[in-house]
Amino acid sequence: MRRRFLTALFALIAIGRLSGAAADEVQVAVAANFAGPLQAMAEDFRNTTGHRLVASFGATGQFYAQIRHGAPFEVFLAADAATPARLEEEGEALPGSRFTYAIGTLALWSARPGYVDAGGEVLKGRGFRHLAIANPKTAPYGQAAIQVLERLGLREALAGRLVEGQSITQAHQFVASGNAELGFVALSQIQQDGRLGSGSAWIVPAGLHEPIRQDALILSKGRDNPAARAFLDYLKGERAGRLIESFGYGR
Repeated sequence: MRRRFLTALFALIAIGRLSGAAADEVQVAVAANFAGPLQAMAEDFRNTTGHRLVASFGATGQFYAQIRHGAPFEVFLAADAATPARLEEEGEALPGSRFTYAIGTLALWSARPGYVDAGGEVLKGRGFRHLAIANPKTAPYGQAAIQVLERLGLREALAGRLVEGQSITQAHQFVASGNAELGFVALSQIQQDGRLGSGSAWIVPAGLHEPIRQDALILSKGRDNPAARAFLDYLKGERAGRLIESFGYGR
């Protein structure tokens, strides 16, 4: 009896060890604009797969430099398509793993209700001193903001009022804190389930800038990590898709 009990006990311990071995964590570099959706899906991913996300948020251009210098990221969710493609060409990623996980939407936002009109005409007025944008050299949403100003013929007129954040998160903080009356941010930062969280906003028509196609891929350091593959599979699925769209992204 005792022998059978010990045999069963050891079997249960072995199963537990195997289950623990199957659950891994994945180091993910995430474009700052996608912080909300990623944080919202982290628990569901863990409950669904048993794997854990360890995420770092920042500007796509800065992540590129860090990855090239050996940062321990295993998956990269960029704010553009060009940077992941470049990493793939340079041998820093798993070939064939790259895909578009979201299409970003740019918005002109103010923390003040009623300050930004539905057509963005506020940009042509003199009632503001500071317009926040993400650094256009490292952040695709910052590049898109500059393209909008160029299409509207306002880049030169507003050059002296631009305040640059290192990432779209910092640009959002400038506006939220009142240090800038308005700024170009990601729609995902200010809206969920089709509702504006606070303030006032103009959703910028997609035709005023190049599409903000956001690509993801497995980096070389994640090549043999099953959690990295599981996360990209999850990101392509319906559960993640519904959540991503609820933050204002296209798919």
